[in-house]
Amino acid sequence: MSLSKRSLSLLALCSFSPLLFAADIPGSQDLPIVPRMTDAQIVDYRPAAEFERIYPLGSIRKISGQLRFDGQVSTRGNVTSVTYELPPEHSSIDAFTAAREALQKQNAQLLFWCQARDCGESSLWANEVFGNAKLYGSDNEQAYLLLRLAAPQDNTLVALYSITRGNRKAYLHVEQFDAAAPLGDLLPTSATLLRELKSTGELDFPKLTNAPDDSWLRLISRGMNLDATLRVSISGANAEAWRQALIGQGVRAARMETGSVEGSGLHFQLLR
Repeated sequence: MSLSKRSLSLLALCSFSPLLFAADIPGSQDLPIVPRMTDAQIVDYRPAAEFERIYPLGSIRKISGQLRFDGQVSTRGNVTSVTYELPPEHSSIDAFTAAREALQKQNAQLLFWCQARDCGESSLWANEVFGNAKLYGSDNEQAYLLLRLAAPQDNTLVALYSITRGNRKAYLHVEQFDAAAPLGDLLPTSATLLRELKSTGELDFPKLTNAPDDSWLRLISRGMNLDATLRVSISGANAEAWRQALIGQGVRAARMETGSVEGSGLHFQLLR
């Protein structure tokens, strides 16, 4: 065989490589609310099915054979999930961040956000929470986020879980939960507020239009006191009232100033 023919033969073999023709599993599809990362492939898809669902709002651990976590959302509804294997050039945290930012642009509310060992054991998230062994990997390379969509879709939750396995393959799991009954009031954790503030540089509370609310006041003050080095500006019609109330909850006055960001509700901006 001539060199040119041999080269053409090799080119043909490469063109039909399974890697080049990798496809989503049959019958799968993206969730409309979360855009797919370029070149990501669906490796697990579970269409809408109704059952009772528990989403942790804290680090998970197992004690005497039972899962334990500090808080949870537990209710019945329809669950749809999709798991992506990511291309080698993107890390699991890249995909997680892109999905989070896309949901936040839709004004989704963050309820619980953890990363790395703060989440607990990856094996428990993979097998006990999501029932998907593909999601088992390094405890140091995981992230989990539970969000609530904005009204009129505020009875829908979205769970994100990203992981990098020991073979360096990275995955993003996206789960949409449509509750069968109204979810009522759901508050984020203080640690989640702090993580959001440090990661995005701001916190928006469009519904906090009145005088300081005791429940939110406790959450925000605890979050700020988890890192006493942070300084913020507070904007909104009742910004000064909130600032004084936070001082009363033990947040040092020197860490807060009133800001001028326009918009409804209460707005915190991180001062760099």
